[in-house]
Amino acid sequence: MTTTSTLTKAGKKRRSSKREQREVMWFFFFISPWLIGFVVLSLVSLVLGLLTSFTNFDGFNLSTLKWVGLSNYARIFSDRDALWGLQRTTLYAILYVPLALVISFTLAVLLNQRIRGRGFLGGIFYIPSILPVVAVAWMWKLLMSRNSGLVNAFISLLSPGTAINWLSSQYATAVLIFLSIWMGIGGGVIIFLAALQGVPKELEEAALIDGATRFQMFLRVIVPLMTPIIFFRLVMGIIGALQVFTAPLLLTSTNSGLTIGTMPPRANYMFMVHAVQQTFAKGRYGYGAALVWMFFVLILVVTLIVFRSQRYWVFYEVEQEGGEA
Repeated sequence: MTTTSTLTKAGKKRRSSKREQREVMWFFFFISPWLIGFVVLSLVSLVLGLLTSFTNFDGFNLSTLKWVGLSNYARIFSDRDALWGLQRTTLYAILYVPLALVISFTLAVLLNQRIRGRGFLGGIFYIPSILPVVAVAWMWKLLMSRNSGLVNAFISLLSPGTAINWLSSQYATAVLIFLSIWMGIGGGVIIFLAALQGVPKELEEAALIDGATRFQMFLRVIVPLMTPIIFFRLVMGIIGALQVFTAPLLLTSTNSGLTIGTMPPRANYMFMVHAVQQTFAKGRYGYGAALVWMFFVLILVVTLIVFRSQRYWVFYEVEQEGGEA
């Protein structure tokens, strides 16, 4: 009996092992299109880009290819245009991210009230976030045009003869921030609204019964429960803002004889614009790759700092480090 039982258990283990192997094989079979695409289009490209950043590659001539070590990275700190682009990108992120967070959260709080047509209003706020950035940039460019823009046409009704050059360096960053907010708050409104609707009504009622005003209940109950969503939107906003490229290039571009294609005014000369100009307009592929990789490390460091800060202001219903609720 013991031998038979042992053989039966061994047979079950073999069948279970074969079934698990088949499941693993089918798993890799079904994810193989994504896996192949990731390896070929992403992983290999990342490795080649990293290796390129240590060379003088100009995009064409392999015969003159040389290993230059860290000289491309050292050059960044003496490149005035790179430092200027980093400064303008940082300023843009500092202004855009908090404004987008506050506006999207405020709109979500308003839409969470019992008002008619809040679903329609939510859709109206969300539509700009799914529009192509090229179309939106050209639309805003037409609106803000100095000679034929609708904004200046409205201003001229109040003050005839006034024609403000909104796309110049003096106002370019402000216009870019307003465009980014108009396009970016829709997703935040929907996410915040969904989170607000998930707040337990019992907690709100308990706070009101204990004598708290609605404003105190909002600050002490709703806002702490929303901090994980605020944290998520903050991280995504920082990463997106630091990588801004298409909007400033299309919105306020001007022809330049020094580069191929178009250039934004100096106020909107962002870091990624500089990296692309160095890579494709001037053929400095090695230096351009170094710019991108250095910026990747910088974004990673900023993101890690933000993640580190969450322990001081983000409140979870269940403690993340194995604590109890």
